Amino acid sequence: MTLSLSGYGYVFWFFLSVSEFDNRLFSAINDMLLDMLAAVARRDYEQRRERQKQGIEKARKDGKYKERKPNQARHDAIIRLIESGSSWTQVQKVLGCSRGTISSAIKRKSRQFSSE
Repeated sequence: MTLSLSGYGYVFWFFLSVSEFDNRLFSAINDMLLDMLAAVARRDYEQRRERQKQGIEKARKDGKYKERKPNQARHDAIIRLIESGSSWTQVQKVLGCSRGTISSAIKRKSRQFSSE
């Protein structure tokens, strides 16, 4: 490898020692292996998710898979608190539910209004 400083007339030669060369080679190989293993892991994850989705669809067709029914009493309590002006954080503390539960209760309520 050469490095020249134009205008100064100097040329520097750099020689990699065996250990530096080996280190770079092993580093490149390690990076390649990690990339390959990450790709294999991602493919495996996506395959499992797809198979799970197919299994759920098949079970739904066969009538064996039923989604979990929402807790109507909890959803009603969430809607009452939200309509009374409580914040999501206050609703969480009072009812001991997650923000996702609050969100799904509000979405469910808005779907009921839009269908009426």
